[in-house]
Amino acid sequence: MTGDVGGIPTLGEAVHDSDRNRVGRVMGHVGPYVQLRPLAGGLEWDADPGHLRSLTPAELLSALVAEANARSRRPG
Repeated sequence: MTGDVGGIPTLGEAVHDSDRNRVGRVMGHVGPYVQLRPLAGGLEWDADPGHLRSLTPAELLSALVAEANARSRRPG
């Protein structure tokens, strides 16, 4: 994916889903949808590829830091 809205992202790519305002990693493609999973793992969701865009390196770093911070605040 080139960062253009509407492109088809590749497996493993980190993208922003503007429908849900979430960041996820591409886990697969089924029919017209792309399956995304949060960067730190969790439940997948279906996304419209027309509402996805690639993350910039700075956005990816920020998302990874936010996930790490969230994990560090969880009990136990």
